[in-house]
Amino acid sequence: MSLINTHKRTRAQESTGAIERLYITMRHLFNRGFYKPMGVSGETLRESLLILRPEIYGSIAEDKIELQGLLYVMDRLPFGIEECTYINLTSDEGYANSHFEPIIPAKRRRNCYRIDEEQMNIEVTRGRSEIYDVLTHLTFLYIESHKIMRQVVINEEGHVIRDWKKLEAAVTKKGKLTQEEKEVALTHTASFLGRTFDEVKSVFPLFASDENPNRFFNIIYYLGKLAIEEALKDQKRIITFSPVLRERLGHHIHGEKWARNIKQTLADKGLLKRPIHVISANMHSVMNTLFANTALSTEAKKLKGLQLFEALSSSKNKKLRDKVFKRASENGMVYLEDSSGTNINVQVFDTAQFPQEIYKHSEKEIEEKPVIIVMDYAFGEQAYETMDELLKPFRDEKGSQHFMNVVSVSIMGKAGILEGGKGDVMIPSAHVFEGTADNYPFKNKLKKSHFAEDDLNVCTGTMITVLGTSLQNRDILKFFHESTWNVIGLEMEGAHYQKAIQAAAKIRGSISAKTKVRYAYYASDNPLETGSTLASGGLGTSGVKPTYKITEKMLNQILE
Repeated sequence: MSLINTHKRTRAQESTGAIERLYITMRHLFNRGFYKPMGVSGETLRESLLILRPEIYGSIAEDKIELQGLLYVMDRLPFGIEECTYINLTSDEGYANSHFEPIIPAKRRRNCYRIDEEQMNIEVTRGRSEIYDVLTHLTFLYIESHKIMRQVVINEEGHVIRDWKKLEAAVTKKGKLTQEEKEVALTHTASFLGRTFDEVKSVFPLFASDENPNRFFNIIYYLGKLAIEEALKDQKRIITFSPVLRERLGHHIHGEKWARNIKQTLADKGLLKRPIHVISANMHSVMNTLFANTALSTEAKKLKGLQLFEALSSSKNKKLRDKVFKRASENGMVYLEDSSGTNINVQVFDTAQFPQEIYKHSEKEIEEKPVIIVMDYAFGEQAYETMDELLKPFRDEKGSQHFMNVVSVSIMGKAGILEGGKGDVMIPSAHVFEGTADNYPFKNKLKKSHFAEDDLNVCTGTMITVLGTSLQNRDILKFFHESTWNVIGLEMEGAHYQKAIQAAAKIRGSISAKTKVRYAYYASDNPLETGSTLASGGLGTSGVKPTYKITEKMLNQILE
């Protein structure tokens, strides 16, 4: 009698398998060059996403429409994409020099171009992670669109319910909607979305834009309309990948250009041989920490502690930010706006030009004074491309090779936390790359003890570098957190940065093997807590304290 294995797959195992299928399928479709997301070719993507049920996409597997997930996705896709039948993913192919106006999504730095009524081009210059991001968001969008279609189409002849006709009348009406007309349309829309009037009314203004305050109606209507045309007229939506994108992907074309611009600037200013400290962070915390108190001396007297930084983070205080930027530019900061297509801006700080009150080591020789390179956040696999290119030696016009004296690399970023809440700090001791056997233990120069007096919740352990934050679900995260991996959080860049740093230090010999490494993350969300995922909104001012405390610790070590 044979023994039958009755072991049932856990939800975590099913979800892991679904993620693997998603990525294998996306790579296959990319190599193929095109696919129909709601056709046979897109079936595996749809099925995998429905098995996975990521936290960010909420009720994707239910009949009711997922409103918070829809808002999250629409903030990361170009304005008007719901109206387009053809989505074309391209490389940087010269559209910036055309009459097409770039459309930049609210929460993603990428250039998109509306070619005509039917087509949207999305420029991909940040590697495979960006393609995965776009395709998963579009898959979610199209699944939701077919949910709308199933609710409003009565029969095979294409007859639709009265609620749908009322929404159509509101969308196609010329001129502004009155408050009464808007609420009537909201009532009918809520009915077929499977949501209450209150739910729909509260989310309605979050979709609004300056161009279209009633954008929510537009999104729901065109998602449903194109889904109806797919179902009844077989007019399938199509996603294509341009031949140039397929040829260029993975060749570091944008990263190489980006890194060369930085190193050329260092060479032109005679900074190549100085001690160099690289920081991956945002474009404000290092500059503000160094210069805000001197540039805004009057405000600093009134606003104590972190209040000054909270004021600077407000969108209303552009004049204050401009003052700080001006002071920094007058005292050794060079701002390099990206022109390579990476969408990563850079600041170079020459501490030899810092005033005495900021950098007290005036007795040091100029060649000993550090140079700080602050690079804006990379996106997923782009972290490897940019850091790998930046740490390579600089080759000048004569062909001579110049090695940089890189003393430290510091990474500060946002991450999802698994044992705390928004605004907490994570200090990793290793990065594990999801879906592979790759793991990167390292000696972190930042310690939990450095934050002992800061009234912050700090946890230490392993960080998992995920293929996409929007694809994680509670089952996978619980497994990582409760297993012997001791995972405290998830993010998208850590392992990629480590791969580049360790290759440069231990294999290529581009930088010293003694180069110091610092990693710290602040929690933007807790995907294990309902209502605390990324879809529930941003950090607001609760992110100011951890951001500036981490920055302070990094700068203290660099300038000590």
